[in-house]
Amino acid sequence: MINPETIQTVIETARIEEVVSDFVSLKKRGANLWGNCPFHNEKTPSFSVSPAKGIFKCFGCGKAGTAVGFVMEHEKLTFPEAIRYLAHKYNIEVAEEKQTDEQIQAVNERESLMQVSAFAQKYFSVQLLQTDEGKSVGLSYFREREITDESIAKFQLGYCNSSWDDFTKHALAEGYKLEFLDKTGLTIVKPDEKKQFDRFRGRVMFPIQNLTGRVIGFGGRIMSSDKTKAKYINSPESEIYNKSHTLYGIFQAKNAIVSSNNCFLVEGYTDVISLHQAGIHNVVASSGTSLTHDQIKLIRRFTPNITILYDGDFAGIKASFRGIDMILEQGMNVRIVLFPDGEDPDSFARKHRSQEVIDFIDKEASDFITFKTNLLLSETGKDPIKKANLIKEIVHSITLIPDKIVRTVYIRECSSILNIEEQVLNTEVNKLLRQKVLKENHLDPQTIPEPEQDQIQTEPEKQKEENDAEGQEREIIRLLLTYGNDDIFFEHEDEFKQIEQIPVKVALFIVNDLSKDEITFENPVYQFIYEAYLKALNEETFPDKLFFLNHNDTTVSSTAVELLFTKYEVTASGWEKNNIFVKEESDRLKVVVEHSLLAMKARKVEHMLDELQQKLKIETDGDEMLMLLQQFQALKSISMQIQAEQLGRVITK
Repeated sequence: MINPETIQTVIETARIEEVVSDFVSLKKRGANLWGNCPFHNEKTPSFSVSPAKGIFKCFGCGKAGTAVGFVMEHEKLTFPEAIRYLAHKYNIEVAEEKQTDEQIQAVNERESLMQVSAFAQKYFSVQLLQTDEGKSVGLSYFREREITDESIAKFQLGYCNSSWDDFTKHALAEGYKLEFLDKTGLTIVKPDEKKQFDRFRGRVMFPIQNLTGRVIGFGGRIMSSDKTKAKYINSPESEIYNKSHTLYGIFQAKNAIVSSNNCFLVEGYTDVISLHQAGIHNVVASSGTSLTHDQIKLIRRFTPNITILYDGDFAGIKASFRGIDMILEQGMNVRIVLFPDGEDPDSFARKHRSQEVIDFIDKEASDFITFKTNLLLSETGKDPIKKANLIKEIVHSITLIPDKIVRTVYIRECSSILNIEEQVLNTEVNKLLRQKVLKENHLDPQTIPEPEQDQIQTEPEKQKEENDAEGQEREIIRLLLTYGNDDIFFEHEDEFKQIEQIPVKVALFIVNDLSKDEITFENPVYQFIYEAYLKALNEETFPDKLFFLNHNDTTVSSTAVELLFTKYEVTASGWEKNNIFVKEESDRLKVVVEHSLLAMKARKVEHMLDELQQKLKIETDGDEMLMLLQQFQALKSISMQIQAEQLGRVITK
């Protein structure tokens, strides 16, 4: 492990403009540098680097971060890999923390498994290309599937001959331990019978690689006609191979996925290879397993867009709906392509020219909600019960979509297809969303009354309220990050009636003011940042913005970048000679901070008043109603005090 001191040295040394300039041509414009974004295609530069703040931001695609974040995103590296990359660039020696014996053993074992797998891949390739059995059985099969020599090399395909233990004997003779052959699953060991034999004997081999291209497992297809044996088998789970975390072809596809901003998802190994031969490189396979959360997250590292390519198997498509629902939950966009009956991506790609395959996919791609609606509608006929169940299933999928605007669009689309009122779908979606919120917060739905119809806010009203709340919380956190360790001054009359200016840290003033009223933030990232300052309340210094900019949680670091980065900056040059004096925010910092705190408190109080009003509308118990009224009057008094203070500050400042 890299020790924290080295990490901090790298972070403090790496200059964002120098790091980005290795990949992007930058030109100075004002205080910042600008260039074409390396993460999406553009002709007009929208990619900006702020040397003063040590961050970058693209105003086209939204990518943002620090020097470490840029290297991670551009080179697809992990955090430790990016630190090592920058350490090498700046000639910083990477000091490693001393590892325990257990850690060293785990690293050594993992590396041993990797080496055994690499050896096996080379062995299987030799067997395929240089032995009589490999050529007559394995290579003949690949030729029948029209897999080219280029693809055989690109995907490192191979063959394991049909003898019981030829591979195992060869590996042991080369010095590889039986323990690691067993743990990778390449060899099946029967200790009681004192036997060991090759797991993949008589199969063509498809090596499975991780993101960096190292072989971590294998898939093998049987070449015999023995019906008692599985057609395909995969390596068992090991320290280096977890099928739920892995996608076949991800190493070959990752750059194409980024450049095309889309990932094609298929089922089998040969589907991937045939599409590559058709010029479609942004394709991966789930290798016959049900799609998992980790596989979805792996794709999401490169793109938010997935296009699933199906053959005509209706039952298989319906079985995959759960996996697609998981994709929707991640906020990703899902499209579906259905190939003609009897065709799959492999067979279709082999029967058509490359451009025909590309054109077919472009033409047939349909968004998932529309596809699912039409597919299920085709089997309901005129049965009202089936149609009602269909509506419930569609509503369930729409509810999983986190983006409110996208949900609204799909509701409108499904309303048209199903010939049902949009409001009906909207009501059902809102009902499920409410149930989901109650469940996530461990609340009993029976104890919380349904809102009356006249209490339901319209979508624009709710959107405005949420935007106001978000904006006020955002402003407080921006002030903390930008000016937390700066001073604002308050007048104080000493014992000799002299007025002196008392400096107070901005972070100390904000945290003290909010904590005494027990104010919290609805946005979880803002709350996390606020709590970091709150914990340091009794310390002499508060967290530096670099702590958040380089946080290992990318949600925190990207939020910090967003709040600290200003697209437009006012420069004083040329203004003063015309007697126009631009007042910087830092010059009126006290007023800005006080105004922002009051605005946030006012909104919180108004929100509490609204909640009490709703409770009063439905409360029937006299004592409870009296208590609610007393609370309402107390809050109303506080609201009026805040409004008076806001007005006073506007007048006096």
